Amino acid sequence: MDSLVARINELARKHKTVGLTEAETAERERLRRKYLTRFRSAFRQQLDSIEFTDEPPQPKQ
Repeated sequence: MDSLVARINELARKHKTVGLTEAETAERERLRRKYLTRFRSAFRQQLDSIEFTDEPPQPKQ
């Protein structure tokens, strides 16, 4: 994941300075989609592992 982010950042810096070729633009989009897929998957796993431990509130009598 670190190398993926490093390459995305490298392409972002190049885009801001000299611009990207069509191939680099396509690579940047592919890498961004790959990063988002991995991020969403990891985040979903984290959410799925959350276990609520509080007792449900008791009804008032």
